[in-house]
Amino acid sequence: MTTVDLTEISSDALLKEMNRRLACLNKPEKRVILIGPPGSGKGTQSPKLKNEHCLCHLATGDMLRAAVAAKTPLGLEAKAAMDSGGLVSDDLVVGVIRDSLKAPECRNGFILDGFPRTVPQAEKLGEMLKATGNTIDRVLNFEVPDSVLVDRVTGRWIHPASGRSYHTKFAPPKVAGKDDYTGEPLMHRADDNADTLKARLQAFHAQTKPVLEFYGPKAITISANKPMYDVEAQITNAMK
Repeated sequence: MTTVDLTEISSDALLKEMNRRLACLNKPEKRVILIGPPGSGKGTQSPKLKNEHCLCHLATGDMLRAAVAAKTPLGLEAKAAMDSGGLVSDDLVVGVIRDSLKAPECRNGFILDGFPRTVPQAEKLGEMLKATGNTIDRVLNFEVPDSVLVDRVTGRWIHPASGRSYHTKFAPPKVAGKDDYTGEPLMHRADDNADTLKARLQAFHAQTKPVLEFYGPKAITISANKPMYDVEAQITNAMK
């Protein structure tokens, strides 16, 4: 666990964080799924959703890597599957999500990014949540024309620890290659290239339509190829 020297944080910043946490006590619970192709803006909007609604952000890839690193029972199962060249089963992924939801920061709900990708996965997720008396409240479908996504994805840089997203053209960091808040290095994903994107988009479109139909009226389309203030307004309305 990373420790922070509070003497290096201003009193105003500490007070602001304390007030934010107190406000979270009165926030309604929400369980949200983000669906959208690579470069659709999920990475930009998820930290804002997380802070506004006091939710935890669960990215399945990150959770699996953390479980493997922590050598949890499910993490060891996942590592065995990956080491053998096999796929991590849906049941195992749902188990990792279930374990992650026990964290204190998830008490108000969660934002789930990267899962479910198929109807069977959505069904397994629903069964797990039903066992705890919960259900998915919203599914936000970030829609962007494929032609726009190539520019977005190939220039994208990520701050791994926070999920903050930058773009060399549209939203550059203040210092090239560095996160605006921590100064830590940004990462360019190896698969953020045009050829890989086209293949991923084909698979995404084939899988996504049935999942959106599965969630019915809970699924709300966000026209994400618009100015950021417009996208944020759409999300605010969808979360009511």
